Amino acid sequence: MAATTTTREESLTGLPPVTTPWWAHVAKWGLIVLGVVLAFYVATKLADAGHTLAVIGVAFVAMCGLLVYGTRRAVPAKYLFFGVVLLVGLQVWPIVYTAATSLTNYGQGHLASKEDATRQDIAYSVQQVAGSPTYTLSVAVKAGQDINTGDLYFLLTDEKGQTYVGDKSGLKPLAKDTVTVQAGKIVKADGYTTLNLLQANKRKDLGQFAVPTKDGGGIKASGFAAAYEGKPTLVWDKKADTITDTSTKQVYVAKDAQWVPKSGEGQPLPVGWKENVGLDNFKTIFTDDTIRGGFLKIFIWNVAFAALSVLTTFVFGMLLALLLNDARIRGRGIYRSLLILPYAVPVFVSALVWGSMFNQQFGLINNLTHLDIDWMGSAWGARAAILITNLWLGFPYMFIVCTGALQSLPGDVLEAAKIDGASAWRTLRSVTGPLLLVAVGPLLIASFAFNFNNFGLIQLLTQGGPFNSGNASIGSSDLLITYAYRLALGGTTPNYGLAGAVAIIIFALVALMSFPGFLRSKQLEEVN
Repeated sequence: MAATTTTREESLTGLPPVTTPWWAHVAKWGLIVLGVVLAFYVATKLADAGHTLAVIGVAFVAMCGLLVYGTRRAVPAKYLFFGVVLLVGLQVWPIVYTAATSLTNYGQGHLASKEDATRQDIAYSVQQVAGSPTYTLSVAVKAGQDINTGDLYFLLTDEKGQTYVGDKSGLKPLAKDTVTVQAGKIVKADGYTTLNLLQANKRKDLGQFAVPTKDGGGIKASGFAAAYEGKPTLVWDKKADTITDTSTKQVYVAKDAQWVPKSGEGQPLPVGWKENVGLDNFKTIFTDDTIRGGFLKIFIWNVAFAALSVLTTFVFGMLLALLLNDARIRGRGIYRSLLILPYAVPVFVSALVWGSMFNQQFGLINNLTHLDIDWMGSAWGARAAILITNLWLGFPYMFIVCTGALQSLPGDVLEAAKIDGASAWRTLRSVTGPLLLVAVGPLLIASFAFNFNNFGLIQLLTQGGPFNSGNASIGSSDLLITYAYRLALGGTTPNYGLAGAVAIIIFALVALMSFPGFLRSKQLEEVN
């Protein structure tokens, strides 16, 4: 017979004591142990990657969780703990990290610390020395990474048959039972994807890539199947903070997070480092003529787009809700279900369909209206297409919200207005409208904030275009969020620091514009 042992706990809330079954205790401590084990696993992975602060953070969260759920105290904290952890992890931390990034020059060519960047510059200068070790080489990337953009790895076999893997951090032994070697060359390795000759030939960074060695040298590729260990021509004098090229006697000094020739003649070394630049990124936004002009133009369109999107979707959705709120209309459930259908279709499908309908030559809109509008090729045409598409995507939400709000309005107030002889327009303007805004006011503010950062629609429909021939970085239909995306990830020289500054400005603008709206919504509560 199964054990039926139960434990009697004292009530902490003043209510009569409750009896907790034994299996509840087992389940609770099982989940606690599982959480601690999971935290330990994550912490070890973070420690291997060298993220000390993250390890401390995970350990702190695990300790707090153990204290909250392992004791009978702090009952409110048992309900709030996970919410607070998610709030910090998914909301507060991204904002803090973005703000910190906006104060740096983090971007293409400035990804590592000064120490690591200098080691890479020195490794890139490696030249072969007579009698130095040679290796059989296979070029690879980590399994799952893009073979065209993933970090490079050298899979090496030395003259004694020992296997190694090398990356920009150094050379490590590779267990033989994890590789397949044919004719002295590694053709397959667990966790890596080897590149064939054609794929390796497309990697333009292969010629400069070198694996640093412990004695200050490096291993570089000699063709696509062999590599050599050589000595660098660059010598770093840490005390003087200079680098000297022993082959050309060129001296490099640190300037703007990069090693540049002291004489002012010649090219800087290829790898720079990440450093704090203060408010320079914000200064660039407001002082660079190109960026400032584009930023202001994008900001004006961004505000107009968000305001018009909220206004059109709300008015259209409200009118439909008012119409179908009339009890004299038959089949209202069917009509309501049909009107919600656009909301059920994935956004990317709707955006692509509307994009095809706006085609100038073959699109349905020009064919039906007998117009010849270049919707996607002109600035105002693209903006109009975006607003029309967003109206289609957004009105079902407003229709649902307004329908629910209308059905909750007090019937006696509407009946009193009818007895007083108020017309339909007067009732809508003085009674229904204010009561409706009490319910939907905060949602309109949230809708404004959402549309202010409506990245998906712009990216799917126009990708920010059309672009002026003189400036390919600022599009006519760009929002600030798509502009920041292009700065961070678009083009060949992404600038995460500048993109972070734009993101912080967007955050501040949305907060400043939403705050008066929330104050107004509070005033609307007095209507009740």
